[in-house]
Amino acid sequence: MIAAVVLPDHLHCVWQLPVADTDFSTRWQMIKTDFSRHVPAPLTKDGSKTLWQPRYWEHCIRDDEDFGRHLDYIHYNPVKHGLASAPLEWKSSSFRRFVKMGWYEATWGASEPENIRGMAFE
Repeated sequence: MIAAVVLPDHLHCVWQLPVADTDFSTRWQMIKTDFSRHVPAPLTKDGSKTLWQPRYWEHCIRDDEDFGRHLDYIHYNPVKHGLASAPLEWKSSSFRRFVKMGWYEATWGASEPENIRGMAFE
């Protein structure tokens, strides 16, 4: 997993899968199952947890620009949803690691970056 952000009802991440492996569905099922075991959540009538949205979207990164745009989208998501005023405030994110690596300034994302306007993967 290269980057991730976990929000109260969904998560976003960038993975690097092994060559010739495109089994997103099984991987998402495993991630959601493991999280669900460790996080309390309301149960449905059939006993399943209501922690996650029932679907997912996958996108294959095309180039460096696309990669950067998706990193920005992931890291800005807590601000977009009103959960933080800047990405640095949201602890359940890879943003701080990217700041330490020099990819972002700590103050980045106080306002919506132009390159992600109109992106919607919720």
